Amino acid sequence: MNRNAGYPSRRRFLKTGAALLSGMPYFVPRHVLGFAGSPGANDRIVVGVIGVGVRGKQLIRNIQNLPDKGRVAAICDCDAGKIAETLQEHGADWKAYADYRHLIEQQDLDGVLICTPHHQHVLPGMLACQAGLDVYVEKPLSNYVNEGRALVTAARKYGRVVQTGSQQRTMEMNRFACELVRGGGIGRVKVVEAVSFGGPVPYPSEGLPEEPIPAGFNWDLFQGPAAVRPYNRLLAAHWSERLGSSWMRWRDYSGAGTDMMSHSLDMVQYALGADGSGPVEFWPVEGNGMNARIDFRYANGIEVRSRFPANATPQRGPRLGGIFVGEHCKIEINRNKFTANPPDFVKDAPDPELAEKWEGEGWVAQGHIENWFDCIQSRARPTADVEIGHRTVTVGHLINIAREVGRPLRWDPEEERIVDDPEAHALLDRPRRKGWELPDIS
Repeated sequence: MNRNAGYPSRRRFLKTGAALLSGMPYFVPRHVLGFAGSPGANDRIVVGVIGVGVRGKQLIRNIQNLPDKGRVAAICDCDAGKIAETLQEHGADWKAYADYRHLIEQQDLDGVLICTPHHQHVLPGMLACQAGLDVYVEKPLSNYVNEGRALVTAARKYGRVVQTGSQQRTMEMNRFACELVRGGGIGRVKVVEAVSFGGPVPYPSEGLPEEPIPAGFNWDLFQGPAAVRPYNRLLAAHWSERLGSSWMRWRDYSGAGTDMMSHSLDMVQYALGADGSGPVEFWPVEGNGMNARIDFRYANGIEVRSRFPANATPQRGPRLGGIFVGEHCKIEINRNKFTANPPDFVKDAPDPELAEKWEGEGWVAQGHIENWFDCIQSRARPTADVEIGHRTVTVGHLINIAREVGRPLRWDPEEERIVDDPEAHALLDRPRRKGWELPDIS
């Protein structure tokens, strides 16, 4: 925001508003943020983007499709080449940083979007909350269960609007179908069928050969809280580089399948009314290792059967949702669409034009970012609030833990603990490299 306009910045209002209003909902009047009778630049949300790889660039384009809502003022990446590409693409003079901790200190920001590898989602999110910034954090929200809960705690303590980047929550077709199931529209749900996404692999005991670090790439910043390893492109590459590996494969940096689970299982959690809870039992069904099929059950008895292999050719099943078998109807929910059986069971479906707008240029997360912008103004909870994102990815983390220990788990979603299995319970947490610990906000 332009502090030279003679008006206090929105960031200063939002940082002090909770204290001034004793935690009650509040808003900043338009006449305070802009000139009388004119909206002015201060009405737009000013953000920094942390991580300008494939996803970060997509989100920047989505923001630019919302010129009346927000604008980018700063970007950050540990790869100087990506910084240069992004600035050149947009012809921008945004402030640029290698270390997100410096971006968060920039005084004219209202929020940040976090588009880093998965192990670098929670710490910048917590630091941003402490700095009085609102947060859009890409899915999966966390890389292990306990850090996800820490981000929820930070968001609540500092009164921040934290949106998880599970954009199907904002798509009308997905919302309609999930609400239909949730509200009993297909009768009692008998079972849910879903895709089984594989888990990550540990760093090999023999190590990977050290390779020269590319010019302009800060390998230490990339590793962040993870254990220090010699640079190898198979650790740092993005999947789009098609090298047979990427950072998303390795447990240090990602839960692997938790990336896709954060879409598919999010629809399951939403449709079953479990946004603030989760399953209570997990058990291996077929195979072993990190590709084992794991099924799970909710306290009300509904089972989710991970029956479709993610690597099947041709692909089968709803990769980004689930098949809900109800008493009166079976409905398959996928991205931006749903299919009922019998086909004419659903009588009041949304207008198909509502789905078409997600298929064109700029569809990736534009509506989801707009929802976040609107909630920054209103201080309402966004459609994929941080608690929702945490609960969804927790299901994915528990699937991976069941694979790792190779046995059934009992989960207490209220206490967020694995029952009567200390070895498995210990996997809810992970060691962090010195200097990259999560802040203590207790």
